[in-house]
Amino acid sequence: MDKKNRKKVRNDTSLPLPSSSDLRGKQSVRATFKLTGKAIDAISVVAAHLGIKQKSLFDHLIDDTRSLNLIAHKINSDRFKILNRIQKTYVISRKTLCCLEEVSKDFNAPRDALVEYSIERLLPVIAEEREKHRIRKEILNVITDYLKQGEKILERSKKLLGEDDPVYDKFSTSVAALHNAHHSIESFIEKGEIIERF
Repeated sequence: MDKKNRKKVRNDTSLPLPSSSDLRGKQSVRATFKLTGKAIDAISVVAAHLGIKQKSLFDHLIDDTRSLNLIAHKINSDRFKILNRIQKTYVISRKTLCCLEEVSKDFNAPRDALVEYSIERLLPVIAEEREKHRIRKEILNVITDYLKQGEKILERSKKLLGEDDPVYDKFSTSVAALHNAHHSIESFIEKGEIIERF
């Protein structure tokens, strides 16, 4: 195959190019909303607990026209107006902001209410994660007891067999690995304490 034909084949199988509007949609913008303290806490807790950026979480919740439309249908503006709300600025993608403003305009629904009720979708996630956190703490207690028992066995094998014995050596390696695992699990659970306070 000559060079001319090779170039033609390469061009026929080229990847689609991103459009400038797609790229602009990814651009970050600041948006200010008036939300309840509970909604502000919910977004902070989920972001911190799951290790997700707040921007990504916002984009996931709000850049979903179908869900936003369903929320817009059910909004009770009178009920929303009486809620005690706090002004808060977030970084979100331009596409998410456009989606939010479009639904707000189409359904004559307050933008803040759309955001508030979108964040409420996180409440079942928080409840589920809180239960997992409780179970993890129980499992950590069992691991702690298991580690203490392992340390006693290691100490006994050291006295009876000596540090040069292969059984002591292999068991010592296992106990060290368990120590590391215990420390990692403990650190992970400490980071998750934020979910208990919600």
